[in-house]
Amino acid sequence: MNKIRLKIAWCLFLMPMLSACSNRYHIKHDKAPLRVPTVLEMQDAVVTNEAKSVAAGRPYVVLGKQYTPMSDEKGYVEQGVASWYGRKFHGYHTSNGEIFNMFDMTAAHKTLPLPSFVKVTNLDNGKSAIVRVNDRGPFHDDRLIDLSYAAAYKLGYHLNGTANVKVEAITLERQAPRLTYIQVAAGSQLDKIQEMANSLKQKMDLDNVITLENGLYKLRLGPMQGDEHAQTVLNNLRKGEFTQAFLLYSEQQL
Repeated sequence: MNKIRLKIAWCLFLMPMLSACSNRYHIKHDKAPLRVPTVLEMQDAVVTNEAKSVAAGRPYVVLGKQYTPMSDEKGYVEQGVASWYGRKFHGYHTSNGEIFNMFDMTAAHKTLPLPSFVKVTNLDNGKSAIVRVNDRGPFHDDRLIDLSYAAAYKLGYHLNGTANVKVEAITLERQAPRLTYIQVAAGSQLDKIQEMANSLKQKMDLDNVITLENGLYKLRLGPMQGDEHAQTVLNNLRKGEFTQAFLLYSEQQL
């Protein structure tokens, strides 16, 4: 009994991040709601500029496969298969800590930043909708995106279960440039973090800062103005030993 309780507690601890522990849900298989979405519920999501979730932007592993979220969705366009999720997940946490509502115009994607906004077009009938991506999934190689039941209903594939779709990111121009940092590493030994900072300073000629948070020294490169430059540096870091490096922005806690 203690082992069972421990397993359940561990699952509940992990689930708000990845929604991957199926035995926590109150029903085994997903189902459609007991009513149809209203016209108001199927209105397109309102596109806004929001700070990205730091936790949901880090590389993660599900079913033995590693996923590396994008730092910027601008220009993203892809075609693939959309599915939907409903009653099984209704009321539970999404990957960025929000509560999933199958009647909201939301979606799950494996690598888009959370949150972000996309226009999804059903290529089989031409219907489209704008949704807010706030969750991770679907974790099937043949699926591109999971839409809420309301969004799937608006696109006309709620009865079929899947549809061929085109997904296009929608972004708003920011009023001012963001200062960008890249978190490279964290550890409990200041001398090792300092040595790493000095080495990167010589190799990359970039400013860096070391902060102490909850007993860990965190090394961050920057600030750098311009997402394009920051993304190039991040890609180079991830190709080497810093595979877990990720972006931070000035509006997030540094």
